[in-house]
Amino acid sequence: MKFFVDTADVSEIRSLAETGLLDGVTTNPSLIAKANRPMRDIIAEICDITPGPVSAEVTALDYDGMMREGEVLRKIASNVVIKLPLTEAGLRACKHMVNDGVMVNVTLCFSAVQALLAAKAGATFVSPFIGRLDDTGQDGMQLIADIMQIYKAYPHLKTEVLAASVRHPVHLLQCAKLGAHVATLPPSVIRALVKHPLTDKGLEGFMADWKKTGQSIL
Repeated sequence: MKFFVDTADVSEIRSLAETGLLDGVTTNPSLIAKANRPMRDIIAEICDITPGPVSAEVTALDYDGMMREGEVLRKIASNVVIKLPLTEAGLRACKHMVNDGVMVNVTLCFSAVQALLAAKAGATFVSPFIGRLDDTGQDGMQLIADIMQIYKAYPHLKTEVLAASVRHPVHLLQCAKLGAHVATLPPSVIRALVKHPLTDKGLEGFMADWKKTGQSIL
């Protein structure tokens, strides 16, 4: 399973990239707004940090606008993925961009049928939003299960499931068990994956015993 970080905070991305755990980055207009810097500068810097896919989202809602913005964003770096909304215009733009050799992430997916449409349009990634479905009383993880079942039934579909709106480590565990290809996680959730109280307790015990020996490795 590939791990992407969902942020436009360059310092966080650089720190996580140094761990070797990071396979890519996703951003969106809200994250760019929080960073309070020009979008092109942010995306260019992120692409320098990681060679993996970096999603940059268009803000146009019409086909022509999406195509124009996508043309600008794709020129930033070779690892830019154009992020498009799961709308009729977005799917049309996806088909044309993919045919032109551009990686595309179709975002804001909330149903398995939408995910099937994204795959038929040739999307590189489709981003189903788990947490946002949970917030409405629906089962976000069932969406992942349904999409994976459909995609496995049609092996010619090459779109990867990029689980988004991941709120906690249990979400990640469930996605991994279902076979989701990618999960994009906030930095805080990636760091929470490392933590376990028994790891901390065991380390404290080892260090206490080592101290009693009076030895030094150096």
